[in-house]
Amino acid sequence: MNYQQTLDYLVTKLPLFSKVGAAAYKKDITNTVLLCEAADNPQNKIKTIHVAGTNGKGSTSHMLAAIFQQCGYKTGLYTSPHLKDFRERIKVNGEMIEEDFIVSFVGKIKNVSEEINPSFFELTVVMALQYFQKQKTDIAIIETGLGGRLDSTNVITPELSIITNIGYDHMNILGDTLEKIAFEKAGIIKPNVPVVIGESNPQTKNLFVKKAKECNAEIVFAEEVFNITHSVLKNNELQVEVSQTNPGSNREKKEKYILDLNGIYQQKNLLTVLASIGELHKLGYNLEKQNIKSALASVKKITGLHGRWDVIKQHPMIALDVAHNEDGIKQLLHQISLCKYKDLHIIFGIVKDKDADKILSLLPKNATYYFTRSQIPRALPEDELAEKAKAFELHGKKFSEVNEALKAAMAIASKEDLIVVCGSVFLVGEVDLQVSGH
Repeated sequence: MNYQQTLDYLVTKLPLFSKVGAAAYKKDITNTVLLCEAADNPQNKIKTIHVAGTNGKGSTSHMLAAIFQQCGYKTGLYTSPHLKDFRERIKVNGEMIEEDFIVSFVGKIKNVSEEINPSFFELTVVMALQYFQKQKTDIAIIETGLGGRLDSTNVITPELSIITNIGYDHMNILGDTLEKIAFEKAGIIKPNVPVVIGESNPQTKNLFVKKAKECNAEIVFAEEVFNITHSVLKNNELQVEVSQTNPGSNREKKEKYILDLNGIYQQKNLLTVLASIGELHKLGYNLEKQNIKSALASVKKITGLHGRWDVIKQHPMIALDVAHNEDGIKQLLHQISLCKYKDLHIIFGIVKDKDADKILSLLPKNATYYFTRSQIPRALPEDELAEKAKAFELHGKKFSEVNEALKAAMAIASKEDLIVVCGSVFLVGEVDLQVSGH
C-alpha cells in the first residue's frame, strides 16, 4: 500500500470516533496493550508527560512541547484530533510523522490489527509511541483522547501527569456529573509519579487528593502556586503578569510572559504549564527561563498549533476557535467580549453528541448566525441545528458547508465587524484559508 491507500485503510477499516462517536470508543485498554506488545512495547522505552482535561489539554501539550524543543530536547508530541492532515497528530520537533513510517507501521501490524479490530485511535497511539522510540526522543508529550482511566494513551508510565481542568463533555461516555468525569481523568495518576492539576473546584479537588495519596504521588494545584496579576490582549499577543507564592515566605515573585496563543483562556493554561515546569525542574530537566519565555511567544511557529482564537484576517476580523463544549464556549464568549467590533457574525456547527441546548443557551442573541456542519457523519445537520437555535431566539441562514457560510458572512460584514467560526474541531479544520484571503 502507498501512503494514501494506508490512510484510506485506517479510516475505512477502523472505527473512527470523529465519524461515528461513542461506537468507536473502547472501554478498556486491552487492544492498546496487545498492539504495544506486537510493536515490542515502545511505551516502556521512552520518557513521556501525560496530559488530560476537558479543555486546554491541547494548548498545554503544545506549550510544553515548544518549551522542551526551545530548550534543546528532542521532543515528541501526540495530540488529537487533527485539523487538516492526519500527520498533525504525531510530531517530533514540530515536524509531522513521515509518510513512509505510517505505511511501514500499518503493514507490520496489520495481522494483529485485523485479528483484534482496534479503533483508529488505539492504532494511532501505538504508532506514535513507536515513532517516538525510533526517533529517539528525549521526551514525548502525550495528550489523552477522551477521559483518562480507559483512554488508549494510559499504557504509559509518565515522568509527570497533568490534568488541566474538569468540565462537562462526552457525558454519554465519561459520566453525567463532574465527580464521575474527574474520576475518569484521575485515572492517569500513577504510583510515585507527580501530578499537576490546573483548575480545580470543590467538587473534584478531594477526589484528586485521595487518588494521589493512594498512588503516593506528589500533587500540585497550579492555582495555589501561581496567580494572574494582570493580563492584556495587545497586537494579537496575550501579555500576562504572573505572581508566584513562595512557600514559607510572604514575598511574591512576579514574572511577565507574552503568549502567541492569544485566547484570554490561555492564561489558565499558562499557570498549569508553569506549575508543571516546577515539577520538571525537580526531576532534573534543564528548562531555562529565557527559553521558556521565548517558546511561549512562538508556540504556533514552533509546534504548528492552530484553531485556538486563531485570527486569520483583519478588517473584518475573522477568528477560528475549536471551542465545542459548555466551558469552551463560555471562554470563547469572554474572548469576544474583549474585542472591539461593530456587528458580530457567528458561523456555527456542532456534532450530534454534544449538549446542543446547553451550548445554544449560552450564545448571544445579538449576533447574525450562519448555521452549518462539518462533512462527517457525526455532524448535526444544519437544518436541525437552526431549528433548535430558534428556541433560544438565535436566527440566521443555513449552509451545507462551512466555506459557503464564511463567504456569505464576508459578503455582508463591514470592515469593523467580527466573524467567528466555532462549535467543532472538524468545522474549523474544514475552513479553507484561501476563502478568507489568508
